[in-house]
Formats: sequence, structure tokens, C-alpha cells
Amino acid sequence: MVDTPLQTVYPNLTYADPKAAIEFLVEAFGFESHFVVEAGNGVEHAQVRAGASLIFLSRDHEGDQYGMHSPLALGGTSHALCVWVPDSTLDDHQARAEAAGARILNPVHDSPAGVREYSCADPEGQVWTFSSYAGE
Repeated sequence: MVDTPLQTVYPNLTYADPKAAIEFLVEAFGFESHFVVEAGNGVEHAQVRAGASLIFLSRDHEGDQYGMHSPLALGGTSHALCVWVPDSTLDDHQARAEAAGARILNPVHDSPAGVREYSCADPEGQVWTFSSYAGE
């Protein structure tokens, strides 16, 4: 029998400047830098911890075999990550993110799903939703 790990999906976001992204994610969202691989010209791969979950960060490469690029290179993104935040801290979380330079796309509100949430974009255009949704 195999024990299922707590996390089974590891998002991988591409950034033009992963080092700056790590600094922003730590300051704005309270994430923790978990693992960083330096290459000759900067961070090549990194992992940040959001609560109990890991998020991978990769450096944007011209000609990426998967076609993955920073939203800066794409002129937008096709995805958003949703991260759980306790409802009691959601307003303060948004204020912290905005003070650090996040662009608020949809301020804290009651969603049709019955939870409170807000959405923002980081400096490279990755879209983040922070929500009290706990996966029920």
C-alpha cells in the first residue's frame, strides 16, 4: 500500500526574474523560500512554500520546449493559483500584498461559492487568488 503524500500537484510558474519573484512572494504573500538552484546568470529553479504546499518557480527561457513563459513574455496568462488564507486575515493579507506592489484585480469580496476572497497580479503578471475556501 502506498501512502498518498499531503501534496500531489506541484504548480510550476515561469518568471523572467525568479530571484525577484521569490523576494516579492515572501514579502507580499508571506510565502517562505524553500529551495533555490543558482545558475551562472541567476536563479534557474526555486521552490516557495505556501502553508503546507510547495510551488515551483522556473526561469523563462527562449525556445522553452514546453512553450512556458512568464506572463511578461506572453502578454497575459492562462491560469491563476488559488491559495487558502484564513478568513480572519484576508483583509490584512490583501493590504500587505498591495503595499508590496501587487496589483489588486478584485478586492476582498463574498464569492458566489460562499467564501471571501481577493485576486491580484504579481509584478510579472502571475494571477493569484487568496480565499478562505478550504477544499470542502
